[in-house]
Amino acid sequence: MTAGRLSLLALFIAISVLGGFIKIPAIVGSIALDLFPALMAAIYLGRNSGALVGAFGHLASAMIGGLSLGPLHLLIALFMAIIVYFFEILYTKSLSLIAGLFVLIANTFLVPLPMIYFFSSKFYIALLPPLFVGSLVNIAIALLLIPWFRPIFERISK
Repeated sequence: MTAGRLSLLALFIAISVLGGFIKIPAIVGSIALDLFPALMAAIYLGRNSGALVGAFGHLASAMIGGLSLGPLHLLIALFMAIIVYFFEILYTKSLSLIAGLFVLIANTFLVPLPMIYFFSSKFYIALLPPLFVGSLVNIAIALLLIPWFRPIFERISK
């Protein structure tokens, strides 16, 4: 990885951490605007870098929110990395809306599934509305900004 790409990776991680301070009201404190930088990083820097930003961004957001789910945040960070990884695959096949829909469904309904086992189905259901809103906002920001910043990243890449 070149110094320039490493700097961009650090920038996306920093933006993700900043997004972690912008919370969506929920029963847990880790729903925030930390995902959209990871989605953008996946497109501009590759799926592995995006996955790294997604995992790190979630962990930073969780720490900012007080680690309300304890070690489960490590599992969630892994899920975030996987979601971002597959987002890039779909998006680069010119399936941007399907990629966004995938993130929305996976982040809203699949990621919190372990909460049924560790807590209860009521806890899971209570998570769905804020996760849906948080996911939708993160996806909308990413899908709006990715094409807008593309010329800048193409110039940087040359």
